[in-house]
Amino acid sequence: MELLIVLAAIFIPYLIGSISFARIISQLVSPETDITDAELTLPGTDVRMRMQSMGANTVSMKLGPKVGCTIGILDILKGFLPTLAFKLLYPEQPYFLIAAVFAMIGHCWPIYYRFQGGRGVSTYYGGLFAFDWLGALVTSSVGMIFGMVVLRDMLVAYLAGLWLIIPWMWWTQSDPAYLIYAIVVNVVFMLAMLPEIREVLRIRREYGKEDMSEAMSQFPMGRSMLRIMQKLGLKRS
Repeated sequence: MELLIVLAAIFIPYLIGSISFARIISQLVSPETDITDAELTLPGTDVRMRMQSMGANTVSMKLGPKVGCTIGILDILKGFLPTLAFKLLYPEQPYFLIAAVFAMIGHCWPIYYRFQGGRGVSTYYGGLFAFDWLGALVTSSVGMIFGMVVLRDMLVAYLAGLWLIIPWMWWTQSDPAYLIYAIVVNVVFMLAMLPEIREVLRIRREYGKEDMSEAMSQFPMGRSMLRIMQKLGLKRS
């Protein structure tokens, strides 16, 4: 690989990923709304957990699902477009894997906002979709179903799609660069998620496991998934 192209695959996607559409769109839609004080009510307790990330889910809790969905799509494109560009320009080299990782890093730790960003899920799936759309669909769907239906655990449902990309790349790709990519994006995501993971685990120790359906119902995406589960007969209405 050429050093200049590697540097381009690092810095260009990182700077694109650092664009906080959560901040930009919320300012355009409702400049008087403070999106930094969103709180998640944990069912069965009197605890309110502050959302420390700055992304589509946080904004949707304050401004509604339409705004959150718009931000989510833009965050997906932050990962998709630079990854696709490097994939098309250099199809024989794994520059696009570097681009996918650094677009996600930019979203999580944006240079424009004192490194206070989101958790990178949408940007991760955008990058993955650019070079392995089947893997993106399979791992996200299986992970969500495993977490919601088998374990009925919100945290697992949220994390499992990323975990599954590691065995998926090991099984489907002969190039070890793909497996390294899968491990790296998991490390990035877990580091970004540490504040929420610590808080959820602390609350579980004190209050027990939260109810899956009630917790999911507080997010627009969660409400959509619950409706799908009801239609499939996986959850009672």
